[in-house]
Order: sequence, then structure tokens, then C-alpha cells
Amino acid sequence: MFQKIQLIGFLGRDPTMRYMPDGTPVTQFSVATNRKFNGNDGGQSSETTWFAISVFGNTAEACNTYLHKGSKVFIEGRLRPGDNGSPRLWKRQDGTMAASYEVTANLVRFLDGKEESSEHSHQDDFTSDDNIPF
Repeated sequence: MFQKIQLIGFLGRDPTMRYMPDGTPVTQFSVATNRKFNGNDGGQSSETTWFAISVFGNTAEACNTYLHKGSKVFIEGRLRPGDNGSPRLWKRQDGTMAASYEVTANLVRFLDGKEESSEHSHQDDFTSDDNIPF
């Protein structure tokens, strides 16, 4: 069996890094992807999907050093299902149910150019932290 997911999106907040008991670095961050499509009414609609990304080892250290909120990235990895094989389900503060798509990345490409990266462009593309499930 084989499973792979590829994403291009923007970081929703700055990455955080911690270390496993054996000393392996782990960096976590959220990525938002946008999809635009024509709705049933014929008008343009858009949909944002959030992913919780975990990266290990040397790649984790590089992500923690060079990525920031708004960075554009390409992620390749695998989906980590919840206990029942589906996305992890959780309850929002307002009581509604939500799902979290969690990805273990084995490849991260930084897509911002040098000028864009230093200027923190795209930082305001996804500003509402209230909608980030993690």
C-alpha cells in the first residue's frame, strides 16, 4: 500500500520546535490551502483547508529557522489518521465539531523568494487565528 499527499499553501503561524526524548527535533506548523471554484449559483466561491504539519530531523531545524507566518511552502508527506482512521475530530470553543488533517512531512520546499521571505509577504492572507484548529 502507498499513500502520499502534496500541498502548496501558506503558514498560518510561526513554526514551533521541540525535541523528542531521544534528541530528534520536531517542528510543527499549520498550512492553509485555498481552492477557488464556481458554485452552484454560477458565482466564484473559495474554500480554505487547514493542515497540521509535523517535520522531523534536519528538515525540522531548517523549517524552524527559515519559515514564518505567511511563508509559502510545498509539502510532501503522508496523512496521519485519528484513532478511527478518519481525520482527528475535536470540538471548537463555540461547541461546533471540526476536523483536523494532520500530515507528517518528509519533504518541505520553501517557495518564497529571498526578497519575499525577508519582507514577510503573504502574512495577512490567512489572519484569523480563531479558525486554526491547532
